[in-house]
Amino acid sequence: MNTRIVAALGGNALLRRGEPLTADNQRQNIRGAAKALAPLALEHELVVTHGNGPQVGLLALQSAACKPDEIYPLDILDAETEGMIGYLIEQELINVLPPDRRCATLLTQIVVDRNDPAFKYPTKPIGPVYDESEAKKLAEERNWRIAVDGEYYRRVVASPRPIRILEQSVIDLLVGQGVIVICAGGGGIPVIYRKDGSLVGVEAVIDKDMASSLLAREIQADLLLMLTDVDAVYHNWGETNARAIQRISPRALKAFSFAPGSMAPKVQAAIEFAEQRGGVCIGSLKDAAAIVKGEAGTLISKEMTETVWWD
Repeated sequence: MNTRIVAALGGNALLRRGEPLTADNQRQNIRGAAKALAPLALEHELVVTHGNGPQVGLLALQSAACKPDEIYPLDILDAETEGMIGYLIEQELINVLPPDRRCATLLTQIVVDRNDPAFKYPTKPIGPVYDESEAKKLAEERNWRIAVDGEYYRRVVASPRPIRILEQSVIDLLVGQGVIVICAGGGGIPVIYRKDGSLVGVEAVIDKDMASSLLAREIQADLLLMLTDVDAVYHNWGETNARAIQRISPRALKAFSFAPGSMAPKVQAAIEFAEQRGGVCIGSLKDAAAIVKGEAGTLISKEMTETVWWD
């Protein structure tokens, strides 16, 4: 197992758009994700990350129903969702892999800058989707920031840039021993250093793809695999002249524009890893094994000298 892969599971691995946020729905979707990842886990060193937007948003809604002094901050809720979702992924992987393949879920603290501008300009969508009228009503009642998410609206919170993964050496140790590690879930738990050098959590949700890119760089992964609900990165997505990209350099990719809050964060995270470390593949979860073989999805690599399109 010479290739070290960080596989970042998009929201569709946990919950398809419009599905009720039930434990059964999440388990069924994660079961499918585990089956898609199994071939990679058998052939490579594998680290799995995942999103938590709907889950942390639901916990925040539940917490908001408590008395003001009983409301849990987002960093605590991030930790809860990381444990909950990690448990499901770990169990479903164990169910589809041979007994000698070991898995571990690791709560992951990620350092952010206390002065990051993101705290003043929240952009990270969490929680369920709402129609426009309901979203505006909730925003007024609960002092939320809201933003467009496709045809709907969602609450948005601060999403500071990840700087350092505190458990990086532990992840390295486990992966080196052949353990499949589920970590940095939901972008990890955002923490800052106080002036005295101690750590404390902050109200934020780190972008999962940015955290995955940082993780892949820190553990010297060979490949960052971003698994989502589209089969490739498209130029002019949603237009009649949309084209799927097969292979492209990070430099060429910078010339294109992508939807904020959707493909744009993935592309930015992909460019950072591709420029500094190795290749990035973006595509559909169900095609995970084929993407790694170059038979599907989009490959972003600084070794590409020209852009190649899928027919």
